[in-house]
Amino acid sequence: MSLAAIIANLPALVVVVPLLLAPVAALIPVSGAAWVIAVIGTGGALISAWMLQGAVTGGVSFSYHLGSWPPPWGIEFVVDAASALTVLIMAALSFVATLFARRALPAEINERDAGKAYSAWLLASGGLAGLVMTGDAFNLFVFLEISALSSIILIALGAGTDRRALVAAYNYLIIGAVGATFYVIGVGFIYAVTGTLNMADLAERIPQVQQDTVIIVGFGFMVAGILVKAAVFPVHIWLPAAYAFAPSAVSAMLAAIATKAALYILARILFTVFAGVPDVTALALEWVLVPLAIAGIFTGTILAIYENDIKKLLAFSSVAQIGYIALAFGIASSAGIAAGFIHIGNHAIIKGGMFLAVGGYFLALRSRVSLSAMTGLGRRMPITTTGFLICGLSLIGLPLTAGFISKLYLVRALIAEDMILVMILVLVSSALSVAYLWKIVEILWQRAEGDDVPLHGDETPALYLPLWILAIANLWLGVAPAPLVDAANRAAMHLVGGIS
Repeated sequence: MSLAAIIANLPALVVVVPLLLAPVAALIPVSGAAWVIAVIGTGGALISAWMLQGAVTGGVSFSYHLGSWPPPWGIEFVVDAASALTVLIMAALSFVATLFARRALPAEINERDAGKAYSAWLLASGGLAGLVMTGDAFNLFVFLEISALSSIILIALGAGTDRRALVAAYNYLIIGAVGATFYVIGVGFIYAVTGTLNMADLAERIPQVQQDTVIIVGFGFMVAGILVKAAVFPVHIWLPAAYAFAPSAVSAMLAAIATKAALYILARILFTVFAGVPDVTALALEWVLVPLAIAGIFTGTILAIYENDIKKLLAFSSVAQIGYIALAFGIASSAGIAAGFIHIGNHAIIKGGMFLAVGGYFLALRSRVSLSAMTGLGRRMPITTTGFLICGLSLIGLPLTAGFISKLYLVRALIAEDMILVMILVLVSSALSVAYLWKIVEILWQRAEGDDVPLHGDETPALYLPLWILAIANLWLGVAPAPLVDAANRAAMHLVGGIS
């Protein structure tokens, strides 16, 4: 196959490579061999996503037709600055989490389930990529379910160390099914009055529809369904348990990429599909998304302060960070949308790194990682803890870290729109997040009582190198953020059509 042919098929390769390798991994009974298949799948997707990002750098966008049917009759993948950036972030984090899984996943699941686990891992990776790139409203539902069902399987595998993982998976199944049902009902309403499922075609036909009530109802159902998948407050209740009781590598991958894909879809629905009904979208943004985002920021932060289980603490923190992204999109300006994309990338490397570190702690302790169990681990596991600390400082927005860049651009966007009160609330919430990070740091470094707690393993490069890839990325994007910022600005301008 020529280079030109490969480039032309890059959108399909990002999705198809992991999906085709998933059944191969399922048939392999040996954990190490199945992991190699997963590395090939996620690595192939990453290379394809990197090449895709390069292909759209100059402002080029293109449509990839699946089969011989052109849109709007056939299904297409839409590759533009927004989807390419999101897919690249997701592919990169999925690959790093896969590297970590080599040592972490077998320690938390039964050996006989390893092939199935990596199969579900690849299905989740490919499904989320397809979710971001699809240009068909119903095909989006298909990829939504592929990624959700595979994620549920991965969460349930945590029952090998904690039976509560089964309850968490069941809750995700039920709540996720409700969200998916809401979305597909909305699609049904919109299809009934437009006669099309292609998103670009929908954007053209929706303004011409006279049945305003049907459009509003369909819009409401679609947005509500995606809010559930994105874990936006108050429909976030599935997320804390799912992150807390899933295997550590799974928690890292889901925290890094799963909700980010849903948030991207939310932005695409708001700013492209329903761009022709600005009154409806403006009402939803001002009176629904922004208030829920602010409530989620404070609720997640406060719950994290009082949480003792470290994985649940980080999960509640993720609820707050999802709130920041939703708030940025709710500003509805090109600067706000760009701030949202910046935080999608930065939060992925922040929270991915912190969950990887917690996975290292779990393997050392061979028990659930509570704050009390972490006493003195800073001195006994300095490499892991230093990486964790770098990601934590980035989370609260310390200067020279990626998190600071996220907060800076969000604050700038709020000031530009004269949303001063909201900006003050963002700064207050950032200050509150220092409380739970300092609580963790104090336990890790300043107390010596836990030095006699036996550790079941030493720090190994297989565990801390993936963490440090993300820790270094946090420092690099804090000092030299231009690549991400430029890509986010291009994504925002493309997504919202240049609104100011």
